[in-house]
Amino acid sequence: MAIMMHDINLNSRMTKLREECVNTDPAICVERARLITEAYKKYPEMPIQEKRALALKHILSNMSIYIRDGELLAGNHSSALRAAPMAVEYDIDFIREEIDTFPTRSGDRFEITEENKKELLEICDYWQGKTLRERVLQMIPDETRIAGEDGVGGFDSAWTLYNGDGHISPDYPKVLRLGFNGIIAEIDERSARLDLSNPEDLEKLYFLKAVRITSEAVIEFAQRFSDLAAELACKAGDYARKAELLEISRMCAKVPAEPAETFYEALQSLWLAHLATQIDNNGHSVSFGRFDQYMYSYYKADTESGRMDVEQAIELLQSFWLKLNEMVKLRPKGDANLFPGYPMFQNLTIGGQTRDGKDAVNDLTYLCLVAQGTVKLSQPNLTARVHINTPDKYLMECGKLIRMGMGFPSLFCDEVVILSMMNRGVAIEDAYDYCLVGCVEPSVQGKWGGRYGAANINLTKILELALYGGEDPVTGLVSNPSEKNLSNFKNIEEVKDAWKRQIDFYVRQRVIRDNIQDTVWKEMAPVPLIDSLVEGCIERGKGIKDGGAIYDFTGGQTGNIANVANSLVAIKQLVFEQKKFTGKELLDALRSNYEGVQGEKIREMILNVPPKFGNDDDEVDGFAKELFTYYMQQEPKYKNTRYGKGPIGGVFVPSTASISANVPFGLQVGATPDGRKAFEPVADVLSPYHGTDTNGPTATIKSVAKLDNYLLSGGAIFNVKFTPSLLENDEGLRKMVSLIRSYFRLGGMQIQFNVVSRALLIDAQQEPEKHKDLIVRVAGYSAYFVVQDPLVQNDIIARTEHKSF
Repeated sequence: MAIMMHDINLNSRMTKLREECVNTDPAICVERARLITEAYKKYPEMPIQEKRALALKHILSNMSIYIRDGELLAGNHSSALRAAPMAVEYDIDFIREEIDTFPTRSGDRFEITEENKKELLEICDYWQGKTLRERVLQMIPDETRIAGEDGVGGFDSAWTLYNGDGHISPDYPKVLRLGFNGIIAEIDERSARLDLSNPEDLEKLYFLKAVRITSEAVIEFAQRFSDLAAELACKAGDYARKAELLEISRMCAKVPAEPAETFYEALQSLWLAHLATQIDNNGHSVSFGRFDQYMYSYYKADTESGRMDVEQAIELLQSFWLKLNEMVKLRPKGDANLFPGYPMFQNLTIGGQTRDGKDAVNDLTYLCLVAQGTVKLSQPNLTARVHINTPDKYLMECGKLIRMGMGFPSLFCDEVVILSMMNRGVAIEDAYDYCLVGCVEPSVQGKWGGRYGAANINLTKILELALYGGEDPVTGLVSNPSEKNLSNFKNIEEVKDAWKRQIDFYVRQRVIRDNIQDTVWKEMAPVPLIDSLVEGCIERGKGIKDGGAIYDFTGGQTGNIANVANSLVAIKQLVFEQKKFTGKELLDALRSNYEGVQGEKIREMILNVPPKFGNDDDEVDGFAKELFTYYMQQEPKYKNTRYGKGPIGGVFVPSTASISANVPFGLQVGATPDGRKAFEPVADVLSPYHGTDTNGPTATIKSVAKLDNYLLSGGAIFNVKFTPSLLENDEGLRKMVSLIRSYFRLGGMQIQFNVVSRALLIDAQQEPEKHKDLIVRVAGYSAYFVVQDPLVQNDIIARTEHKSF
């Protein structure tokens, strides 16, 4: 590849567009709320599939559209740059409760005018008693509801109740190949084969009709931009800009209705299709799949024919990257704390292998790294696939981007991910073709209908409940009581058994909650547009929530196994083996938050004597492996709502995509036997507890690789933090590349890096105006550091900063 990251910067046009984006404060847009309310009032008795389709058509036909000066791609998410549309059909409770604090809350602030506030509250009145969240909460059994109130997982979390599902990579390549007119032809052909005397085919008729409406709606949406671009061209005084607008008008009249034929057309088609899915249901993590693979043929044809040079391709990629950063999403305060920084989780996957196992890195792969390194914003969530024969050149270029400190790209090991997917029944060629959605969740683009983002499980809270005989010492609630507790356990096996007993109970409760969620999504919020872009749905005549996809899984999420392992080894060594204190004395110390002379003495022994996870110690690592494997084996025992309806899978799978939940998780947990004090953050995802991995990064990767990563078919997150001086030259980069390869050879699934100094983060915390552009890896995503809640900022600062290999 002739052009690398250091060879190019943003031109003046891209710089201006980027500055506009960065300097625009997020705000609330009321248009979607107004328009969907109008549609639901207009079609009150319509079957839900068709009602949802007509609602999308109404929104796309009537929402404000604009093309900013200098833009090369048309399409806007809302009525203004970085304004969040409101999905009121999902949840209005948090809007009513928090609307006055949107502009002032500690993280992810949104401006809202008094006029918009008044209208939005009036719209909420219509939706009272009609929202998805209200239906879900009405259906949850008392036992499951109570189990969600003791800090294990937040089963009433707005995480999945204020928006659509998302967590999917639609078949965008199909849009590029066929266009929506081609999809309509496919729908019509399938409709012609229906036998309407068959009741099942009647249901398919309603589904196919809805899918057809959404395809037409996207075509009409694109035509609106074609007309607008032509109108702006007539007014343009600058000849060059006039020509650009006329080209935008031509393209939007053609795509995504028809197949794309050029790289520029493919980008415009892809953007409009993606935009429509985002506007439709406000879902998290709608992702692009293997962008460098399906876009490469367009790039290659254009550059080889002379229709486009590499510099033009880079500018178009930068334009696309900037468009992804225009979108923002309002979340309730609790979720804004859970994953702060306005993330949209739009994953874009590069590298890896072809469907037949050959290296897939191409010239466009490198240009994606260039785009990410020059635009320097938080979207897309760039993921790089790596396999045993991945070229060093590619990994070095990934390393140069990592060295810039934004946390991109996240790196995945093909051998482990492919094995994890095949273990769940995914065909080998599809497993080789995997992509990532959202934070870190493996999927197969256009074939995957299952969701991730299921309720979290706090493994450290599970331990606390086990130690207290099922009682939550924070709330006093008892959901799964036991006569055994830390004061009368006889050996470490009884402690482990108590933990497993609580895991069994809470995984089951989480499954009940998530299956209710999916049931209500199917009944109240089908997604016919996305259904049209998932293989199997049109042929089967049913949507992804009814089993229309080829593959279907539900991903449970968890993390912080380090605190559990560190606690268990402390109990084993200090209580049962060395008898430094009794279980009752330790339990009393936990209740007191290690206060008083005895509590402080016990904590000092715990901090200084037992080994800690992350230092390549087989004893503590063995605890982590045993208990984490036990948890991972429980998830697939449970079926989701699509089991037996057609897709391969239909079960729950484990994931550590719990994002930055370690901070709010910690607020739910009292003092723990690893020396952690009450309400401090727990360990983040698979990583060691902050400051306890003291033997360097090689020892840390060995500990994490001992876990059965191949069972994590829902994805993994492993954070590593380096001081910038460690990577300041190519020798440092080569050592990091060697570390990555070693970790993957040992069986690790995923790794991501923060390359930023503690001093810089503290300075940014104290003087945020000087560091508005500072992007860090938060969890499974990167975001602006200065907009994080202070608790999350402190947690990022506290992560172990490795200063040598």
